[in-house]
Amino acid sequence: MAEKSCIKRLQKEYRALCKEPVSHVVARPSPNDILEWHYVLEGSEGTPFAGGYYYGKIKFPPEYPYKPPGISMTTPNGRFMTQKKICLSMSDFHPESWNPMWSVSSILTGLLSFMMDNSPTTGSVNTTVAEKQRLAKTSLAFNAKNVTFRKMFPEYVEKYNQQQQQLSEQLNQEQVASESSQENSKPLLEKVDDSTAGGMKTVGALKDMRKNKKQSFPTWMMLLLISIFGVVMALPLLQL
Repeated sequence: MAEKSCIKRLQKEYRALCKEPVSHVVARPSPNDILEWHYVLEGSEGTPFAGGYYYGKIKFPPEYPYKPPGISMTTPNGRFMTQKKICLSMSDFHPESWNPMWSVSSILTGLLSFMMDNSPTTGSVNTTVAEKQRLAKTSLAFNAKNVTFRKMFPEYVEKYNQQQQQLSEQLNQEQVASESSQENSKPLLEKVDDSTAGGMKTVGALKDMRKNKKQSFPTWMMLLLISIFGVVMALPLLQL
């Protein structure tokens, strides 16, 4: 059971966080246990974690603030193992370096800063920038499946629903545009077909005319030759 001083301290820190939120950090105590806090770290721009939302927990000892808490992360992130305690100077891995003046906000700010670093530590993993970016894009969808996350952070669930709606609308618009493009191309294709057919008919008519000319040419030529031959044959008779 938490000591009275511990409860008062954590309540005071929660009020301070509500009054003056920390950039890229959201943290709240569990409704049923003030020693268990849930947090969300938002990935900073210009880092592989940009656009990511990283959900995790802080477990405070009953003797807090005289003893350090344990920190873990639930969302796959490419920097820390999930569901494993993370080794920090502000965590229970190093009680000798713990400072009772540190608060929840300073703990999470330190965690966010350490997350951007590549220094190996207990609970860390080594992944590529591309893998971190991929996990950042899928982080909100992963969190939205977690029942506790949905209860503790409804505003992020709403953000996820809005993203899904926007994505659905975008896909619908692209589909409508594609169908419209196909419909508009049909008359053009029909005109091309008609033009092609007309051209073929014209070519056929020209061929027929040429054929007819070829067939009629020998007939009139033959008649002319016969006429000339008849005149030539009649000349001697005219002289008589």
